[in-house]
Amino acid sequence: MKLRIHNHSDIPIYQQLYEQIKNSILCGDLSERDQLPTMRYLAKELRISVVTTKRVYDELEKDGLIYSIQGKGSFVAARNKEIVREEYLRKVESSLIEALKYRILAGLSIEELKSMIDILEVTDE
Repeated sequence: MKLRIHNHSDIPIYQQLYEQIKNSILCGDLSERDQLPTMRYLAKELRISVVTTKRVYDELEKDGLIYSIQGKGSFVAARNKEIVREEYLRKVESSLIEALKYRILAGLSIEELKSMIDILEVTDE
């Protein structure tokens, strides 16, 4: 798992890490029961505070993406189909919002946009 910190980003470091690990889990790059690096190891490798890595792991655990066993480490939890579905729904909504903005700029009606979706759906099969 390759994690990158962008120090010049407006996004806090813990949020950058959380999103990267979460995406690795949801996309299947990390499998159920895969062990994550220890908080101390991750902090040392990324040159960040252990407090930051603890916050990331706590959030991931709170969201049901990982679980921890004291003395053994943190592991990827079984993929909750509802969590995965919600993540994809969020991405679809975000893409639709962007499409609706471009629809207005292009002067398309809703009917024309729906027609485009129908055409794209047929060609995607």
